[in-house]
Amino acid sequence: MIRFLLMHLRVLLVGCLAAAGLLSFSGGAAVAATRPPAGRPPYSLLQMNLCLSGYAGCYGKTQYPKILDETVERIQANDVNAVTLNEACSGDVAQIAERTGYHYRFATVIYNGAPLACKTPSGRGEFGNAVLTKEAIRAAEDAPYSVFSGVEQRRWLCVTTARGVDVCTSHLSTDGEAPGSANSTQCAELVQVLASRAGRPVVFAGDVNRRTSCASEGLWTLTDATASQAPGIQHAYGNLTGPELEIERTTYTDHDALVIRGGLPK
Repeated sequence: MIRFLLMHLRVLLVGCLAAAGLLSFSGGAAVAATRPPAGRPPYSLLQMNLCLSGYAGCYGKTQYPKILDETVERIQANDVNAVTLNEACSGDVAQIAERTGYHYRFATVIYNGAPLACKTPSGRGEFGNAVLTKEAIRAAEDAPYSVFSGVEQRRWLCVTTARGVDVCTSHLSTDGEAPGSANSTQCAELVQVLASRAGRPVVFAGDVNRRTSCASEGLWTLTDATASQAPGIQHAYGNLTGPELEIERTTYTDHDALVIRGGLPK
């Protein structure tokens, strides 16, 4: 009887905490969610892989332009400071930025030696990755990795906002994370890209197509291991304080969305 009452009280407590937003879920287990320490300005980011090229098998699911509407709705509903987008198209990103009022930078991916024009419909610009921010962007940098597999180049992109926050994204190769693979080499280079931003507020999010982390020393790692679609390969790294990860099921793309919230470090 006592055991039953204790279990009942535990269920009630978990339910109350969840309703109050004080629980998060990791690996199927409920854990107490941390909050940014008092006095630390909050910062948040939304990560999505949009599958927008028009060539990939997942494109039919986007029901274009419904994926654009879903992306805009998620940005507005979560009221994030920054957005990182993989498998995007430059024209679509420009439209998302216009509809949300965000600033953006786009990094074109070279495919078979040239920029890849998105199709079905055409006229949507070139294929690549993007970072959008509420705050003005003061600087941006992007570069290709030294190696890639197949005909699709892989790049990283980082911007620095007016608040002095570095926001980065990347989409790594899909040849596996074994030593010597293009993915593992890109991961090591990404570690160095993030390490070069040490001492500044930094947050990275992207589809890294691997389960082990590419975070540089001193950065935490969060992943979408509990996602319902393609779990474990989208990561977030950073030095925000009290980081929390929320996974949102998407309707019109083949990866779930990640929402990262925390506080800016001093």
